[in-house]
Amino acid sequence: MATCLAAVLLLWLVLCLRPDDAPERPVVAAPSAEPGLEVLEERRLDDRRLELRLKSPALGAETGVRLLLPQGWPGDAARAWPQLWLLHGGLDGYTSWTAETDVAELTAGDDVIVVMPDGGRCGSYSDWRDGPAWETYHLKELLPLLERRYRASGRRAIAGYSMGGQGAMLYAAKGHFRAAASFSGALHILRPGVPQTVMLATSLACPGTDWKRIWGDPGDQRDTWAAHNPYDQADRLRGVELYVAAGEGDLVENLAREAARDFVARLRELDIPVSTHFGRGGHNHATWQAELRRARPMLLRALRQG
Repeated sequence: MATCLAAVLLLWLVLCLRPDDAPERPVVAAPSAEPGLEVLEERRLDDRRLELRLKSPALGAETGVRLLLPQGWPGDAARAWPQLWLLHGGLDGYTSWTAETDVAELTAGDDVIVVMPDGGRCGSYSDWRDGPAWETYHLKELLPLLERRYRASGRRAIAGYSMGGQGAMLYAAKGHFRAAASFSGALHILRPGVPQTVMLATSLACPGTDWKRIWGDPGDQRDTWAAHNPYDQADRLRGVELYVAAGEGDLVENLAREAARDFVARLRELDIPVSTHFGRGGHNHATWQAELRRARPMLLRALRQG
């Protein structure tokens, strides 16, 4: 069993690790005097890409976020744009969506701010028991900053792949997003065999990190694991427009598919509507690009309602 899990995670490491895309324009400093999350730098990479370097109290460290700006931004002082958050997976970073997919071209006319935050190589979109508080950073520091300083409105949708699919559903369950989409997401982390995979993934993504720092041992801290398990939080997604997708074609994707099917079944037990796509495709950016294209109409519709 251990050998099989190691092989799965090594395959994941090969499939998910991708090069970054380089900035195209000089750095322009934009220091912030606001309390809490501090803006250290802004980098305008081209007409749409704006990259921020931030200092986060919740993380106790510097971090980055990349924005894709709509045409006409920032516009007049009264204008605000809906937000589409895109979360990356384990081993990747906040530039992975633009480096590995056509998201910039796809959203060019969508009239939304696309928000791509760093989630850490093994951050799990969670406040760790002993370590960085990624959820607090995203929802209590970054989200208010975007709405206060970068003309983002309170209309929000979220999507993510792999580890980011888990994060998308967890953050939607907190009540911050109108719609959520998961592509190959970790949607049932307490499914038999999955906790061991999470432990090994943490060791591979963040060498030297004790996996118990995130949620503790699932045997002793099952309630903490359940609090970060989309399957166990499914009842809190009522009223959110949902899309769940997973492929079939490699060991990691097949595990994600089984977890996604469990999650969808739980939603349907609760009579919560969900759109699904279970097709071909491996655990890779080509699959996730295709799924974003499929989910995009639903995500935009939710942002434009009401």
